[in-house]
Amino acid sequence: MSDPFEAFGDVDDLAGDLTSPDPAVRRLALIALAETSSWQAVPHLVAAITDTAAEVREQAARALGEFDGPDVGQALARAVTDPVAAVALAAAESLAELRDPAAGQALLALVGHDSAFVRTAIFRGLKALQIEAALPPAIAALGDADPAARVQAVGVIGYLKRRDKLPALIGAVSDGHADVRLAAVKALSFADGSDEAAAAVSAALNDSVWEVRVAAAETIGRLGAKASAPALVAALADPLWQIRQKALQSLGRLGARDAVAAIIPVLGDDNPSLRKDAAAALGEIADPSARTALAARALDPDPDVRKTVAWALGRL
Repeated sequence: MSDPFEAFGDVDDLAGDLTSPDPAVRRLALIALAETSSWQAVPHLVAAITDTAAEVREQAARALGEFDGPDVGQALARAVTDPVAAVALAAAESLAELRDPAAGQALLALVGHDSAFVRTAIFRGLKALQIEAALPPAIAALGDADPAARVQAVGVIGYLKRRDKLPALIGAVSDGHADVRLAAVKALSFADGSDEAAAAVSAALNDSVWEVRVAAAETIGRLGAKASAPALVAALADPLWQIRQKALQSLGRLGARDAVAAIIPVLGDDNPSLRKDAAAALGEIADPSARTALAARALDPDPDVRKTVAWALGRL
């Protein structure tokens, strides 16, 4: 039977190098310990979080991202408060890899930390863990002064997909920072059947930031919000083609027959991607009134458009 540590050495032997006076040796030992993928390495990695050398602590924080469990969560929670930015950043990145809900308790203790960086990192880790206990502090954090923390708090709420918490996400669609609005619009994708969510996302089609408008146009389709089809039709006049493209895709997904007259002119757009998506939307809607307009594009110069037009005509 092969030795699982054959390529990397025995965990105890590797851990012996952690007592070396040379930080470089200790750092290499941590890399080797992580590569064993052995749970026996975890106590050694956890202990290295308090090493006197910042480069060793940073490596320990990165290495812990390969493992899970309460001890790992506690160690990373300590490391994210490290005074050395590189160590704290490594810990923040590893926090996002946590999957064991048992690691959540250590993180919850830091949701009110004075540092916005720490609060953001903690909510990012809690988002990955998807634990119910994170909901109250996440909702409270929607009022955090730091937008990055608010973004991660939105993620915590959105990942849990609790319909009774929709008002919190809907409120975040009107946040003063675009990143928060974008996160909230995307997070509402699960709220199909909610008129309030659909109305909030539809309003976001008029957001001043184009990325938010793109997300709103896509989310309406995911929500199946047929009542929002007129807002999508209005979005077909958006100056950016990315928004028009998502609006077309969502109109098709909704089967919005009342939008056919507004979609047909897009078949002649200069952008072949938009012509293709217009044809696809008409095919999904499958209203016979589009047959003549589609047939007129059967010889479109773009092969993808021609294929989509042929498919759409077949649907009709």
